Parts: sequence; structure tokens; C-alpha cells
Amino acid sequence: MDAKELRAAQAPLKARYRDEPATARVTLSARGTLDGSGLTCRLDSARGRVEAGLHPATGGDGLALCSGDMLLESLVACAGVTLRAVATALEVTIRGGTVSAQGDLDFRGTLAVDKQVPVGLQDIRLEFELETDATAEQLETLLKLTERYCVVYQTLKNPPALSVSHHRVVLD
Repeated sequence: MDAKELRAAQAPLKARYRDEPATARVTLSARGTLDGSGLTCRLDSARGRVEAGLHPATGGDGLALCSGDMLLESLVACAGVTLRAVATALEVTIRGGTVSAQGDLDFRGTLAVDKQVPVGLQDIRLEFELETDATAEQLETLLKLTERYCVVYQTLKNPPALSVSHHRVVLD
């Protein structure tokens, strides 16, 4: 897809969202299933089944995916797609490259070994290695706009309000 095709695909969406702002608000969702007695959660995504489980540093066997890794993978995927879209719109050629993310996690918090240690990723680093002839100024603009429009990056940078609820299922 080139810049012209991208603009053509997005133009009617932008017009609709300007005219009818409520149509721009979409609720994304995910659902996991807790089957049997194992320490996993099964996610049935549009692309197939994924089993999430404990990281080996918390007693897992390493066969199931770690949710922390999945979070970083979501950041990498979103940043990569966003960078590609922004580069297309700016007509900056990206021949190839990699997007990577690393996050530091101290498992003493997760395992309640030390209650002073926070639970969760503390420092996340996102890195782009790009094969391009873009100028330094073009790259600066590309990365600035990628940060600005990457949904996962912005969600991590500006956390939303979170809530938890539960519903009890009574078995006969």
C-alpha cells in the first residue's frame, strides 16, 4: 500500500469520525478460559489458541506463554504496524528492519518475597533498527509520530482507569 492508497482507505473513516464522533469509539475485548486444574489461561484469538501460564521464574515449566512477554509482543507489534503506516503516509521508504522491546521485571514482587518490590514490568525499552535512506530529520519525525499514534505505547505511557469485577457461577 502506498501513501495515496492509505489516504484513500482512511479518508472515509476520518470523515465519518469527524461527522459522527461516537462511531470512532470501539470496545476491543479479549477472553480467557480457565479449564481443568492447570495453571494456565487459554485465549482463543482470531489467529488460533494461545495458552498463557507461569513464567519459569515463578515456577512455570516454560511451555505456556508468559503474559509479560505477550505484553512486550503487543507493544512491538503495535509499534511496528504504526511505524509502517506513518512511514507510508510520510512517503519514507523502510526496506526492512526490526522492532524490539525489553522490560525489566523483579520476580520478588510477584512471588511476595519482598513486599517493597513492585509487581510488574518497571522499565520498558522500545528499539527500532531500520533499513532506510531516510534523513535524520525524517527518522525523528517518523519515531515521534509512531510514539504518538501507537495505541499500546500510549496505553502504557498514560495508563487507563482499570476495574475488576467478578460473577459467581453456582454449580448444581
